[in-house]
Amino acid sequence: MYFLHSSIQSSSYFFNLFEFSTITRSKDSIIAPTVGVLGGVSGKKMVVTTTISSSDEHIHCTFGSRYARSSLPRFKMPADSMPKDVAYQIVNDELLLDGNPRLNLASFVTTWMEEECDKLIMGSINKNYVDMDEYPVTTELQNRCVNMIAHLFNAPVGENETAIGVGTVGSSEAIMLAGLAFKRKWQAKRKAEGKPYDKPNIVTGANVQVCWEKFARYFEVELKEVKLREGYYVMDPAKAVEMVDENTICVAAILGSTLTGEYEDVKLLNELLTEKNKETGWDTPIHVDAASGGFIAPFLHPELEWDFRLPLVKSINVSGHKYGLVYAGIGWVVWRSKDDLPEELVFHINYLGSDQPTFTLNFSKGSSQIIAQYYQFIRLGFEGYKSVMQNCMENARLLKEGLVKTGQFEIISKDAGVPLVAFSLKDSSKFTVFHIAEALRKFGWIVPAYTMPADAEHVAVLRVVIREDFSHSLAQRLVSDFEKVIKELDELPPRASVKTAHVTVDKANGPQVKKNIVESQREICSHWKKIADKKTSSVC
Repeated sequence: MYFLHSSIQSSSYFFNLFEFSTITRSKDSIIAPTVGVLGGVSGKKMVVTTTISSSDEHIHCTFGSRYARSSLPRFKMPADSMPKDVAYQIVNDELLLDGNPRLNLASFVTTWMEEECDKLIMGSINKNYVDMDEYPVTTELQNRCVNMIAHLFNAPVGENETAIGVGTVGSSEAIMLAGLAFKRKWQAKRKAEGKPYDKPNIVTGANVQVCWEKFARYFEVELKEVKLREGYYVMDPAKAVEMVDENTICVAAILGSTLTGEYEDVKLLNELLTEKNKETGWDTPIHVDAASGGFIAPFLHPELEWDFRLPLVKSINVSGHKYGLVYAGIGWVVWRSKDDLPEELVFHINYLGSDQPTFTLNFSKGSSQIIAQYYQFIRLGFEGYKSVMQNCMENARLLKEGLVKTGQFEIISKDAGVPLVAFSLKDSSKFTVFHIAEALRKFGWIVPAYTMPADAEHVAVLRVVIREDFSHSLAQRLVSDFEKVIKELDELPPRASVKTAHVTVDKANGPQVKKNIVESQREICSHWKKIADKKTSSVC
């Protein structure tokens, strides 16, 4: 049928069709109505639109269209296009099944920023950082951030000197770059001395994040891990120094363990390693992985010596997208001096009459997170960051007290460190921390449960990370939900009863008590370790 649209009221006009285009229709596509033009004796023109009444395609509603009853492609690109509003609705509906980022207490990564910063991010989302010629101001903002971080970490640079560092996609890339610098420096020295340089190693604690294992595997470096023990879940500096040999490119210390949030004793490590270097003639350096604690310690524990105040600390990485308070996708690595970053690893780009050194694993990357980091630095300042971190620690304290009052948990995290609470069940005979983590999901909470690394694999814990957007009221609500879950699990039949967990049957002699609680817990943890790798529970 045809619809005539006209503002002409007089019936004295008559019209002749002098131009009209035919209708084409695809079986699987929605085609807009065809437009024709009518002209009359007065010289005026009118628009003719067409529609097909036998089809539902004129119904402009996603759930009233055929797309609502069609399966979505999963492995191959669809042959035909679809309307933009339909595509948006479909993708948005799929994402409804994701967890709520604000309730994801497994992650250290920032999940909230101010609206003004969101605008800056969206306004620069189409800028490729690597195009320094086109976006010199963005490059300048990165350099400012590097200098601010270097001064925050007490790097020996003058007031007007330029610090040595770079923005990265996260601490994983930052650690790769720092590790490469150590490896190349060590190799160069060994070559100059005429010694073998094919078996480099690095000493860390077994509590390191998985990115250290990636570095070791990708760049052919042996990873020598200091084992943990129950009650002591960070690297022992004395044991670490014992493992150092002439092939050690560096010792990596963690400021804020992923597992418990604890700070490792970098000052003691520096003292012990200095003594060993004097005895052996080596010059083994230290790298500090401050991914989580680098934006906490300077504000809450300024007296703590862990950074460039210690002579052997040659490089430090920190995650801007953790307690740097920026959305995921930004990390930083800073070196003590130019001498600690081999020139052969640096590429130089000349733009606007100046030299721009670059040292990254990635080429193209977005500018938004760098701009967001600079916004946070100037928006909050030292005072603002300190206030945010104090609030996080206070809410962690509140949560800890609430969990202790339940009488069910043993707190294993320390008060000094990253604002998180790590805790284990006092009695795992009826249910485990894994059952609790699963049950909390129905309230929307995502709380990770995991086992400790070697040699403390039998210890299974829950961990709640306190971020900027985790408020006092949310902490109270979480404690309440923990109490509900424990009550529900306690009323259920035991998942593994005390009898079946601790008694085995000997065919000749009958039932025999063979296992104590610790042994049973080891078996439970061993089972869960087969399901989830021990180092996939953390985020860098």
